[in-house]
Amino acid sequence: MKLFQTIESRRSIFPRQYNNRPIKKEDLKLILKAANFAPTHKKTEPWRFKVLQNVYKNDFGKFLSEKYKNTTAKFSEFKFESISNNIKRSSAIILICMQRDPLNSIPEWEEIASVSMAVQNMWLVSTELNIGSYWSSSKLIDHVHEFIKLKKGERCLGIFYMGYYDKKVTKRIPGSYEDKVCWFK
Repeated sequence: MKLFQTIESRRSIFPRQYNNRPIKKEDLKLILKAANFAPTHKKTEPWRFKVLQNVYKNDFGKFLSEKYKNTTAKFSEFKFESISNNIKRSSAIILICMQRDPLNSIPEWEEIASVSMAVQNMWLVSTELNIGSYWSSSKLIDHVHEFIKLKKGERCLGIFYMGYYDKKVTKRIPGSYEDKVCWFK
């Protein structure tokens, strides 16, 4: 697949669409290696990833479900079950984290942008490998540090769910790029 076709094919594939096929470790490594080639201002390389699989992943699902139950003002049994099930259905999940430059030498938004570009690289390689992916940024990520140790200045920006899928997905058709561009000559 050529690069532009991969970009056109990239889309969110949700955990409910995943099958039980495990992702090979070498594929996960390739996906993470692609992330490492993201642009970064002053070479801070702020992306940090925590790969959770198997029992550890499922324990994280239980932790998040319980955290939801204990922190929400509007409890939903459906959402409680959905949190754990999304993680169980995933072959792997990657916690998307950012390590803030200790010198604060660049604006935080630039480091968040670098992490986002790293995730886009992961998403594109996942698309090439026919691995479904989805970036979730639930408020529960604010509690990740209670489950897994984060370094000083590090914070979680989201959960990257991953898994193979069987069903054909519909192609995303965005609005016209021309409606979002102004030309000045």
